[in-house]
Amino acid sequence: MKKWERTHHNIIARAAPLFNQRGFSGTSLQDIMEATGLRKGGIYSHFENKEQLAEAAFEYSCQLMEERMREFLSRVPRTATDQLQAVVEAFATVAFDPPVAGGCAMLNTAVESDDAYPALKQKVRYSMDAWMALVQKIVSRGIERQELSPETDGAEVATLLISTLEGALMLSKLYDDFRHMERAVAHLRSFIQTLANK
Repeated sequence: MKKWERTHHNIIARAAPLFNQRGFSGTSLQDIMEATGLRKGGIYSHFENKEQLAEAAFEYSCQLMEERMREFLSRVPRTATDQLQAVVEAFATVAFDPPVAGGCAMLNTAVESDDAYPALKQKVRYSMDAWMALVQKIVSRGIERQELSPETDGAEVATLLISTLEGALMLSKLYDDFRHMERAVAHLRSFIQTLANK
């Protein structure tokens, strides 16, 4: 990796926790300069503006979560129920060991970017679409292999898994209590078993 690429990556990696913890509007250029050890010109030689850096930082955060998801999926058998459990387990780790400080970048960015930052909102949608598509693909394969009931609706499963996990993460952070995530994971384990083809 060349020096320019290392610096570029370093800016993103150090800015990601700032944006994830403080949000776009709560992260100043001064904060980024302090975190990276660079001056304004050093940062702007890599990014046109703060928005472009925030988008890159969000993508970086999501990439780290995708890597964790792939790691968990690679450790379990390829049956649909095991793969769905792995998705749940991988996400549950965000409550106590987030890939980037501050928790789930999708949840944090979705809340902040709703109307104020349309480009970031679009990035969140793209990432969420990918997560939903992953769950739906696992369900489709499970139905094809007769591992899951043919009545299983992949879109419904994706909505239930993701909304339950994101809600549990929010409660865990709000109350500083991991029991909310533990309860959600236990419920989702039971739910996933009900999908199995009898």
